[in-house]
Amino acid sequence: MEISFKKIGLEDRELIDKYLEKKTYRSCELVFPNIYLWSRKYPTDYAVVEDALVFRGYSEDGKPSVTFPAGEMGQAHKAMDAVIRWFGSQGKELRMHLVQKQEFGLLEEWYPGKFQIAYDRDAADYVYETEKLTSLAGKKLHGKRNHINKFKESNPDWVYEPIGEGNVEECFQMALKWREETGCEEDEEKRAEICVTLNALRLFGELRLKGGLLRAKPEGEVIAFTIGEPLNADTFVVHIEKAFAGIQGAYPMINQQFVTHEAQAYQYVNREEDTGAEGLRKAKLSYRPAFLVEKGLVACRGSLGEALQPCEGIGGNQNDKN
Repeated sequence: MEISFKKIGLEDRELIDKYLEKKTYRSCELVFPNIYLWSRKYPTDYAVVEDALVFRGYSEDGKPSVTFPAGEMGQAHKAMDAVIRWFGSQGKELRMHLVQKQEFGLLEEWYPGKFQIAYDRDAADYVYETEKLTSLAGKKLHGKRNHINKFKESNPDWVYEPIGEGNVEECFQMALKWREETGCEEDEEKRAEICVTLNALRLFGELRLKGGLLRAKPEGEVIAFTIGEPLNADTFVVHIEKAFAGIQGAYPMINQQFVTHEAQAYQYVNREEDTGAEGLRKAKLSYRPAFLVEKGLVACRGSLGEALQPCEGIGGNQNDKN
């Protein structure tokens, strides 16, 4: 059994989007810009299998892992059979990552009792109602309104602008200053994040991203910016948000303004995961998410946390050779 995986390039955008558009779930990872930008940090390639799309990544110990096939239901089932055979032909046990509840439900339907899933709370996306992020109405969000009011008092001539060709370089320079202020070079994850941020700005037009910035007058310098894109028909995703920590209220202000100007056509806003960082989790919970998008690691039943065992009796002939 042979599956030809390919490195992700900008030229693959149309093909990958064609399949991802068939997914209706709200995971922040499965949009082309995110996949492309982070594939430099976490090596990821893709293959079209039985007219469905599969991404392959690797665990920390170097073992391959794939995503649930993106495509029409019948083709996704055929692709899953093929992927299981491929793992067997490689002498490896099947692992899947970023698997959502709906997808695991399909695995249970197709292969009853054969798989198990371990959800990762640190990887769960926070999804909010757009209207609530815009209005910040109600007692529970009173603190956010206060922060914004203090920002406006301190910066009476503030300006919001959409990011475009004429100002994206200013955001790039602001990101460089932010990198110096926050000591990114001393933290591997922060280095990776700012690298993704800078590349997103370099390729802003090519990746068809949307963004917004805040200026503080009289100097008119950029003090905050954010970047996102539509995720599906009812959800907008915010990938990147940067503001100078010394400017009180800059983060809640750019958050509200970006949603107000760019996300009103969508019912929900996905603001991605907290990666287990205590401060970030507290901040994301303080905005009162409507729900979390849970994602997990799938393996053969009885194998998670142990040496993986063969999944017998699924996927057809396990002895096909590559």
